[in-house]
Amino acid sequence: MRKSLVALSVLAATALPAAVNAADYSDDIHKNDYSWSQFNLMYAFDELPGESNHDYLEMEFGGRSGIFDLYGYVDVFNLTSDKDSDKAGADKMFMKFAPRMSLDAVTGKDLSFGPVKEVYLATLMEWGGGDKGVNNQKIGLGSDVEVPWLGKIGLNLYASYRGNDHEWNGYHLATNWFKPFHFFENGSFLSYQGYIDYEFGLDGDASSGGAMFNGLYWHSDRYAVGYGLKAYKDIYGIKDSDALKSTGFGHYVSVTYKF
Repeated sequence: MRKSLVALSVLAATALPAAVNAADYSDDIHKNDYSWSQFNLMYAFDELPGESNHDYLEMEFGGRSGIFDLYGYVDVFNLTSDKDSDKAGADKMFMKFAPRMSLDAVTGKDLSFGPVKEVYLATLMEWGGGDKGVNNQKIGLGSDVEVPWLGKIGLNLYASYRGNDHEWNGYHLATNWFKPFHFFENGSFLSYQGYIDYEFGLDGDASSGGAMFNGLYWHSDRYAVGYGLKAYKDIYGIKDSDALKSTGFGHYVSVTYKF
């Protein structure tokens, strides 16, 4: 996922003081520091492209330290090395790291305006587990934006560099959110959480494509259990066809332990 919990979601789930909206770091550059990590045991049904069904373990983490904000995860596929798995013979791992550098913290000025609470230099790195696997690097502008009902969301726009091809190719718009909407007497709660990844200006079969993840999760202090519905449209710029399905819906279930 990018998935089940982003840094913003963990802040909301644990009620850490770092969730304040102020972006003025002139008094203390480390005033909003925090860190988190968790393990997600996942199963995907009809994941696109290709309608793959498979298990995987996701090691997810993030935090804030001074000028830097970080989100990342490492996925390990086919945990039992089942020869009949849809992931048999494929890359064993996939990694995504998304460090952002706060321009508010770097300049010592509050750059917020309107619903935009903080501005970042945003980067994103995606790597597969093999020499010819995924190898993408992206750079652009990021922000934290306050929107009705959902609250603070992350919103980033990147230019994409394809490392295997040694060329720039298209743009990537990414947003994520986390909204607790029902609290129980024992302190646990239900949340609506998800993300949108949309690529455009691509050279390929389709000039644009993306996905939207919509998750319903139950959270306690240490555990989370959830289901996500993911809607795909020409994912990764692959044109939907009978030979390779890239448009449709996938389903995800997960069990999480929070460190």
